[in-house]
Amino acid sequence: MTGHPREPYDGNAGDRHGPAAVGTRPANGPDAVPLVLEHHVLKSLLGAWALAACAPAEAEAVEEHLGDCGPCADEALRLREAVGLLQRPESLDLNPRLRTRVLDSCLERRPPRVPVPEWAAAYDAEAARLDALLQDFGDVEWRAPVRLRWYEADEASSRRTTVAGVIAHLLTVDGLVAVALGLDDPLGDAAPARPTTPSDRTEAYWRAARLPPGRSVRAPWRAQTHALVRTASVTDGGSGRTTVPYGDFELPLHDAMLDRAFECWVHAEDIAEAVDYPYDPPSGRHLHRMVDLAARMLPAVLEHRRLHGLASPVERRLVAAGEPGRSLRLEIEGSGGGEWLIPLDSPAAKGSAEHEVAHVALDGAEFCRLAAGHVPPREAAAGQEGDREAIRDVLFAAASLSRM
Repeated sequence: MTGHPREPYDGNAGDRHGPAAVGTRPANGPDAVPLVLEHHVLKSLLGAWALAACAPAEAEAVEEHLGDCGPCADEALRLREAVGLLQRPESLDLNPRLRTRVLDSCLERRPPRVPVPEWAAAYDAEAARLDALLQDFGDVEWRAPVRLRWYEADEASSRRTTVAGVIAHLLTVDGLVAVALGLDDPLGDAAPARPTTPSDRTEAYWRAARLPPGRSVRAPWRAQTHALVRTASVTDGGSGRTTVPYGDFELPLHDAMLDRAFECWVHAEDIAEAVDYPYDPPSGRHLHRMVDLAARMLPAVLEHRRLHGLASPVERRLVAAGEPGRSLRLEIEGSGGGEWLIPLDSPAAKGSAEHEVAHVALDGAEFCRLAAGHVPPREAAAGQEGDREAIRDVLFAAASLSRM
């Protein structure tokens, strides 16, 4: 290794290399005197230099010394590599929660003239998160294969499509809410004359398309999400007068918007998995509302399954409406957590702690993935206690909430 000539050996220095030769460049401006340090001092500064913690003059002296001293140069290289391993690389992607924080900060200073109602906030947030995920997708990502998954008659079902096909699916099913709010149906001329199921609407859209969906589907989906939020903000959805038909059942508008938020998150995870990209669950307050919707729907689903021979029959007489009956305590842990008492014998019965026969505990995101048909009921990571038959019925009922 080449460099400046070294100073003669000084026996009093106690080091075979002698004092370090310092370069001719000034340390701090044109008139500054270079800092002269002995070898053992410079060697002791290598760790601080690797961490960029030296004073400017010291760093200048160390760097000059590294041009002359091979052992110190090797040690400096090892230290710099070690520092690189210790430092956590920062992602260039924006924090997905940044939008919410910025909006909250802005709204604290200037409240909107027409605020987004709480029952539509989850949909607004999840649509925005998915839109941010799609923003930089190229043609390869839009064509990436995705498998939609759900449970039907206690059997796992799936449908193969692409990222663009998933957005087309969300566009058409969100169209149920759009029509209920008086907006245009995204199916256009292909729209059925009577309300149909989400899967029927999706298949109709795919059949009517001359070409498989591509990146162009993002624009109408994005425009529709904005229109839904704007219209919901001036609609009295909490009154219960507006309902959204799903073919074989219907939901009040505020529950339908929450259902669409849930589907938006679930399919965003499907897309993120297809392109190998991390994706976080919703915020705790939105996740809690999604769990609450599923818990409120479970008694009716249990009754439906019982009528079709998919759940155990009621061992005792039906409980009168509003009366307490056998119940399962559903405990949701972590973000969005809480407890719900699920009546087992009648959807009109009242959940009762005194009549609790079973207890199930799950993580919030795990329960939602179970309700989305992404986790088999037998494999759900659930803490279970009590009536095994009741627990099985509720877990399978949760999975049967899923659909394409």
